[in-house]
Amino acid sequence: MREAYFIQQNKEKWLSIESKLSPKSRLDASTLTQLYLDISEDLSFAETFYPKSETYVYLNGLAANAHTKIYSNKKESKNKLWRFYSYKFPLQFKKYHKELLLAFSVFLLFSIIGAYSSAVDPDFSRLILGDAYVNKTLENIENDDPMAIYKDANQTDMFLGITINNIRVVLTSFSLGILFGLGSLMIAIQNAIMLGSFQYFFYQQGLLWESVRTIWIHGTIEISVIIVCICSGLVIGKSMLFPGTYTRLQAFVDGVKNALKIVISTIPFFIIAGALEGYVTRYTQMPDWLAISIILVSLALILYYYVFLPIKLNKQNQLLETND
Repeated sequence: MREAYFIQQNKEKWLSIESKLSPKSRLDASTLTQLYLDISEDLSFAETFYPKSETYVYLNGLAANAHTKIYSNKKESKNKLWRFYSYKFPLQFKKYHKELLLAFSVFLLFSIIGAYSSAVDPDFSRLILGDAYVNKTLENIENDDPMAIYKDANQTDMFLGITINNIRVVLTSFSLGILFGLGSLMIAIQNAIMLGSFQYFFYQQGLLWESVRTIWIHGTIEISVIIVCICSGLVIGKSMLFPGTYTRLQAFVDGVKNALKIVISTIPFFIIAGALEGYVTRYTQMPDWLAISIILVSLALILYYYVFLPIKLNKQNQLLETND
């Protein structure tokens, strides 16, 4: 085969491979390996028939670039967990912002309903929170230590118990998504009514600010991530109700996989929330500025990771694709 014909036959393929191997491109290991094999075949042919030509030099450079990319990709695979949390998950989570907004809206609405119900029915708080909790808290209020309930348990036992309970809520919110998302919404309603009733109970005792500055030290992350987990259930429900161009089974399988990634993303946050509740919240006499700082930093962390970072990464990705 003449060299000119060889070039003409493969030019478009080589240019495509060269583009895919650009520094800005992000390819998985299997794609990189296939590109390397494709270019290696042409390199072997050129080495045999045109060993001193510019074509051989060009293909050799292209193969070397592919090999370097594969090696770099292998190094990156060692940091898969970090890459999942810092890039892959937030990049994907942007497409679930509508489900997140729905989960937040339902939670907010029923928190208000819970507070309103407590306002019109004096016994509603006892019904929701339980007599034991209400009586214990009223006793603590009489002893001038309304938040003493957070000091009673051993710190480590409290941390472990709270973290395990939070993970249970996560898994329940996720698994009940199989009921077309309605099960997850019920978890949202249940927890939201409890929160609204809880806060109104302290308002009735004239201790709203005291409860907010104490409870939301851990509650900011805890409640936020419960809402995120409810979102995961809605992702499963949506995949069942609106499969799009996929079969309903395939859409459901994909929905479960994507929802599971959302659940995995919350685990570090629930550990942080458990640590704050077990080790920090108990210091109810800390200065207001410190409590407010912890709450604001927690809120900023949640908003950045689940809202702003996904938007930022998607914009960067779109710019890269446009430039390519």
